[in-house]
Amino acid sequence: MSTTQTNETKFFDLHTTGIGYLNRIREVKPRGKGKPFMAVTVAALRGSSDDTEYSYIDCNVVGAEAEKLIRRSQAAVDAGKKVLVSFRIGDIWTDCFIYEKGDKKGQPGASLKGRLLFIGWIKVDGDTVYQAKPKDSAEPLANQEGNADDNSKDGQQQPDAQMRQSA
Repeated sequence: MSTTQTNETKFFDLHTTGIGYLNRIREVKPRGKGKPFMAVTVAALRGSSDDTEYSYIDCNVVGAEAEKLIRRSQAAVDAGKKVLVSFRIGDIWTDCFIYEKGDKKGQPGASLKGRLLFIGWIKVDGDTVYQAKPKDSAEPLANQEGNADDNSKDGQQQPDAQMRQSA
């Protein structure tokens, strides 16, 4: 009997789903090395619908379909329209920093960061402008653990089938 070792790396994914408003859509150009990427801040809704609170999550946009949808929404966000989305954000983490200007200069702060993986629908000022196609429920579970190139029928990478990529 022989055992075969594999060098395959396994990852644990943390996914957050919800609805929220898009803010600060921008192209980020890293200092030094690294290629530019699309970023967005999602003001995620939480709490009672009578007294809604927001959690702001700065996200790198991952996947060609998600990036296309964010770019398509940029004009509406820039025009001050309310762009509400259903989302799936992966691997949320906290980034600690020191305020460099303003009333809080010199004080510590923290922000939530993550990777925007999937957009289920988009509403602009209450009108639905995008609805993702439903994922094929007949797909076997073994296929849901594929590699980073696996895509759903609508072109968005599904977190279940997506290996972590460095952002």
